[in-house]
Amino acid sequence: MTAPDVINIGQKLGTFSDHWNPRIIGNYNGNEIRVAKVEGDFDWHSHRETDELFLVISGELGIEFRDGTRRFGPGELVVVPRGTEHKPFAQKECQILMMDREGEPNTGANPSDLTRVKLDTI
Repeated sequence: MTAPDVINIGQKLGTFSDHWNPRIIGNYNGNEIRVAKVEGDFDWHSHRETDELFLVISGELGIEFRDGTRRFGPGELVVVPRGTEHKPFAQKECQILMMDREGEPNTGANPSDLTRVKLDTI
């Protein structure tokens, strides 16, 4: 067995500039490690059967929940429990890493114009 590749998150984020279009940078135990650049508002959505992890690489991310808003910055993360409605947003560009179950739509159970049917692997 060969040693695994080292993934440089900054290099991966440098390969694209669009917002709300996650890219897959790795897989583990049936999950995808995704990176994205975000700015503005995302849609309200939930993931019925899986938790979702958001880790801020740079900038500030906010997530609205039905009972309040959380804001967090570089090096901070939030795990959104399965079934919890949430709406991410960023007032300025923010770079994030997310962990989702393989094949889980980025808009969960709520398809919209922001839904990415197939995510690119970079």
